[in-house]
Amino acid sequence: MIKAVRGTRDLLPPETALWNFVEAAVREVFRAYNFQEIRTPVFEATELFARGVGEETDIVAKEMYTWEDRSRAASEKGQSLTLRPENTAGVVRAYIEHKLWDRGLNKLYYIGPQFRRERPQKGRYRQFYQIGAEVIGPASAGSERPIRDAEVLEMLDTLLRRLGITDFTLYINSVGDAKDRAAYNDALRMALQPVVGQMCADCQRRAVTNPLRVFDCKVPEDQPVIATLPVISDYLGEESREHFQNVQALLKEAGVAFKVNPRLVRGLDYYTRTAFEFTHGALGAQNAILGGGRYDGLAELLGSPQPAPGIGFAIGEDRLVMALQARATEVAAGVDVYVAPVGEGMNRKGLRLAGDLRREGLAVELGDEGFRLKKMFEAATKAGAKYILIVGENEVKADAFSLKNLATGEQVSVPRAELAGRIRQG
Repeated sequence: MIKAVRGTRDLLPPETALWNFVEAAVREVFRAYNFQEIRTPVFEATELFARGVGEETDIVAKEMYTWEDRSRAASEKGQSLTLRPENTAGVVRAYIEHKLWDRGLNKLYYIGPQFRRERPQKGRYRQFYQIGAEVIGPASAGSERPIRDAEVLEMLDTLLRRLGITDFTLYINSVGDAKDRAAYNDALRMALQPVVGQMCADCQRRAVTNPLRVFDCKVPEDQPVIATLPVISDYLGEESREHFQNVQALLKEAGVAFKVNPRLVRGLDYYTRTAFEFTHGALGAQNAILGGGRYDGLAELLGSPQPAPGIGFAIGEDRLVMALQARATEVAAGVDVYVAPVGEGMNRKGLRLAGDLRREGLAVELGDEGFRLKKMFEAATKAGAKYILIVGENEVKADAFSLKNLATGEQVSVPRAELAGRIRQG
């Protein structure tokens, strides 16, 4: 038997109802903040991620699904393509390619699958789903201002509460600008020199290539060493420090609770200044539910003809749905009524009646006159129907139908014209 590839999975009912619930809430909240949807290809030129995400990140160095495009003529060198491991680089590429600044589009969101070759574990898959948003644009659009950081964080606070998640914590930090980071990286290299030999092989490599990535380490034995390293807040320049102070003041004004975590860094090289992460206790040790930050130089790195500061985030939808499992039954899509045709020739009447009810916005399951009534009752119960509607010769003649509440057992005769309203009442 052929099974799903390791690290992938099928999303099945009734769990898909929870996914739809999440995505509907996302679209509703994002619309209120004037974000519009963008859909980019699931694969891009490998160079986009190497330049945008960073060649020394674990994503680019270890986790990408990359292949050579063989569609070109044999005499030409094939282009290297990669399944997208994240979506920000693709959104920024589209922003530049289509000159979205000319169209006034600087608030964009996406929902879709991403791909990374990593060890599958609870809540982490090789094909996983992200919900993300980006605020990007020229300085004239105000995309670099602290108010944009605060607005994005306030929107996320609103979204989580709309979904019924309240026991979360927002952590924020500033990773400074390029100059601040250069000074901090020098200090980290010096601090790591006498202790890096005690750390894992990955940290030993990172200490040379990109010391900031040491903070991504999850090896328990390395944490005491990491705890002794200097923090970036001690190396922030005046502009970065003022920006971070303004973000905090705005969040307080908006009533958004947060904690400053001086060791919080993001795992991608393009982040600058504000970095943030929302965590949720129900997810265990790997408790991050979403994260993001500012990336003021990314557009220029990817070829933008003008500076386009930005801030964005990615929500791990798989993990977000895990945090909402307790609501799975509550939001599951159920059947409003099961139409049970009883007797020869009643399939035609049942089909027409079911169609009328569906056009009224009701969810309807249709039985078959060839089934015994007992079997249709069992099918209605299995489908989670609230009611079963008997369509027999007597009911058709009277134009009134027996409607039975499967939870209470109450059965009444309801005129055809009143059926939809009666069923909708519950």
